[in-house]
Amino acid sequence: MIRIRTGEVVAVEARRPGLTEVLVRVEGKKERAVNYDQLTGPVKPGDAVVLNTTAVYKKLGTGGTHFIMANLANTALDVPCTGHIMKARYTPSQVKVLAVEEEEHPENQSFRAVDSLNGIPVIIASLHSMIAPAAAVIHRLTRGKARVVYLMTDGASLPLPLSRLVYELKEKGLLSATVTCGHAFGGDYEAVTVYSGLLAARGAAGADIIIAAMGPGIVGTGSTFGFTGVEQGELVNAVHILGGQPVAVPRIGFADTRERHRGLSHHTRTALGRVALVPCTVPIPVLAPEKRALIWRQLQESGILDKHRIIEVEDNPTREALQEYGLTVTTMGRGIDEDPDFFLAAGAAGAYAAGLFLRTNTSVQASPEEVP
Repeated sequence: MIRIRTGEVVAVEARRPGLTEVLVRVEGKKERAVNYDQLTGPVKPGDAVVLNTTAVYKKLGTGGTHFIMANLANTALDVPCTGHIMKARYTPSQVKVLAVEEEEHPENQSFRAVDSLNGIPVIIASLHSMIAPAAAVIHRLTRGKARVVYLMTDGASLPLPLSRLVYELKEKGLLSATVTCGHAFGGDYEAVTVYSGLLAARGAAGADIIIAAMGPGIVGTGSTFGFTGVEQGELVNAVHILGGQPVAVPRIGFADTRERHRGLSHHTRTALGRVALVPCTVPIPVLAPEKRALIWRQLQESGILDKHRIIEVEDNPTREALQEYGLTVTTMGRGIDEDPDFFLAAGAAGAYAAGLFLRTNTSVQASPEEVP
């Protein structure tokens, strides 16, 4: 069920493409709300709005804000004539997009000309926060020569504009373009499936390296298969089918108090150990001896060591890259100082992918760090 309340917009706090953050007066209090401009049109102070207040009422984390369902100042909105694909289908918020698969799309021919990833690396992450260290390290090691495209799946947030992180990465030139697939929407390119999304990243967006991951938020239940990060294994299979090089980011951490996430998270153990049906490369950072022993034992027990290629990445400038590009990233409220191995693992995947790009593109000069 949805908890619905009416409110009034008091102030506009921030705008970025496709999204407006506002302050609303609701139930006698001033609270934050998000307006998706593509769904409900523009918003301004004084507008009467209908709010989905469920997340705040349930005290959720990533989704802990109100969402504007309707702006009563916008009682008539028109959609563009082009495009026939609906996302969030058969819901009151279904949105029409012009998908790259459609003939009317200006890049449709470029998309249709590609039926393979042609060996390019695809970094596959299970959490949204992992994309920043990976992208930053790639940019640093390739001196910005590698064109990095982010493919956002529908495993978490559906609207890409919710991500401040993606907006920042694009503003700083660390991501060249974005593709949203499945029911996710709001990317530079829209695609119907993960498969066509990967091909769109390569053919239409011109990716040298793809980073594939869900948007902000993840659904987890503490059960073996009841978490949306299980898609990591499915993405490994998809990249393999399309002729790319799957590079999986392991979820490694020692700051989480939950035993199932200590060392190599059960998310990684399940997705790569049981769901992925084909081999991929799993880069891991250099770890302290006792941490390394635990990780390697978990890799063995989960079957990952036998199924996949494990690479220890020694030259891993994650800290330097995040600092150089002024990126402050957190996972579960923890930054790189509180949970360094989590971010170093994502950076190691970026370093490995950058190495593949540099070896393929020998005319591109590497940065001073030795590329793995």
